[in-house]
Amino acid sequence: MRILISACLLGTACRYDGKSKAHPLAEALATRHQLVPVCPEQLGGLPTPRTPSERRGERVITAEGADVTAQYRRGAEEALRLCRLFGCEAAVLKERSPSCGDGQIYDGTFTGALTAGQGVTAQLLEENGVAVYGESRIDELLK
Repeated sequence: MRILISACLLGTACRYDGKSKAHPLAEALATRHQLVPVCPEQLGGLPTPRTPSERRGERVITAEGADVTAQYRRGAEEALRLCRLFGCEAAVLKERSPSCGDGQIYDGTFTGALTAGQGVTAQLLEENGVAVYGESRIDELLK
């Protein structure tokens, strides 16, 4: 199966802080499936490192108060385009991210508090029929 995956989970230093969040099961996933790495924030034109952002309703706002919704939407659209281009059936995305989070995301107050919700990319992928998994669910794709 082809799977879209957050590049940071594979060890790419593309997170807001310029680091990665390599996941120990991502390598095992690569031995069983074809992975297509993406960083929606970079695809949307944001730099690395970048100011932290959180979702507030339909908007994405930086910790400095700048509205970066357009960049997040552009990145989500590019991730969906790549998903379709490569025929990905699922996506494994970074949990809690304003772009990739699925189920819970940071609440927009920059206090570390979580709320129910989805990141912009996770939402767009699911709306288009792509199964979205957070990295804590990688083991489901290894069975």
